Amino acid sequence: MFAVYAAEIGLREPLRGLRQGERPAPRPRPGWSRIDVRAAALNHHDLWSLRGVGLTPDRLPMILGTDAAGVDEDGNEVIVYPVIGLTGHGLAPGEPRSILTEHHQGTFAEHISVPTWNLVPKPPGLSFAEAACLPTAWLTAYRMLFTKSGVRAGGSVLVQGAGGGVATAAIVLGKAAGLRVFATSRDETRRRRAVELGAVEALAPGQRLPQQVDAVIETVGAATWSHSVKSLRRGGTLVISGATSGDRPAHAELTRIFYREINVVGSTVATKDELEGLLSFCATTGVRPVIDQLLPLDRAHEGFARMDSGEHFGKVVFRLGAAPG
Repeated sequence: MFAVYAAEIGLREPLRGLRQGERPAPRPRPGWSRIDVRAAALNHHDLWSLRGVGLTPDRLPMILGTDAAGVDEDGNEVIVYPVIGLTGHGLAPGEPRSILTEHHQGTFAEHISVPTWNLVPKPPGLSFAEAACLPTAWLTAYRMLFTKSGVRAGGSVLVQGAGGGVATAAIVLGKAAGLRVFATSRDETRRRRAVELGAVEALAPGQRLPQQVDAVIETVGAATWSHSVKSLRRGGTLVISGATSGDRPAHAELTRIFYREINVVGSTVATKDELEGLLSFCATTGVRPVIDQLLPLDRAHEGFARMDSGEHFGKVVFRLGAAPG
């Protein structure tokens, strides 16, 4: 089967380790299902895998991709929840829990195999391309906003780094939930697009907000950390799930954090129940993922390069077979 995979990792130019071509199709395994992939979305996790984060040379070659939507063996349209073994489903004794591409082959392939428990019905109102955007970036944003931040309708939130998959999702979801959303970006065009998505205002990094907010959605890390802390009201919550600019800020802001009683909350693996909640939210509100590019899988290198450059706004999605519907 055709697939896109990591053949080498940790190179000075990580994309040189990316390959495409024939790989063995998944073998039947009790309690697992084979999925014909129709669409698969790119995440920063895939770039980090090429850099050797979470992936070791002994597991190569590894098909990349954590997100997918497709059709199972019974003809059902499904979305893949990418955490294998969160509650033990589908794992042999002693087999570790992981996310796809760490121990099990990923979704950038014509066919994949996952535990049957990991399949969630795809709502008919979502295209395969839209559905493929949800299980990682959009689900991360959903968990940060609605499970971790504590913000409710009428509250306010700052989303750092508008443009990435999690940040664009947080803007759209926050707006749909009745939140007052602010955003930041270094790029004027991205700030304008953030407002078009529903932010009440988009500012340059470090620029003072018109008001202090109830929560900050932080995925940028070191570059925006101080601004995030200073933007919070007393007792506000900073939710962090990434550090694309590095994890060692110049100033930890410890005095401000304890004096203003700021909550710092980490957010990582979302649950299957939260994915089902996200799907219900999309169906109820009509919100849809922001897709930057929809490319055939054989142009995956182009999509990786676009994400690596930081030029994308929203999700890069790969399609397989007929155009996703």
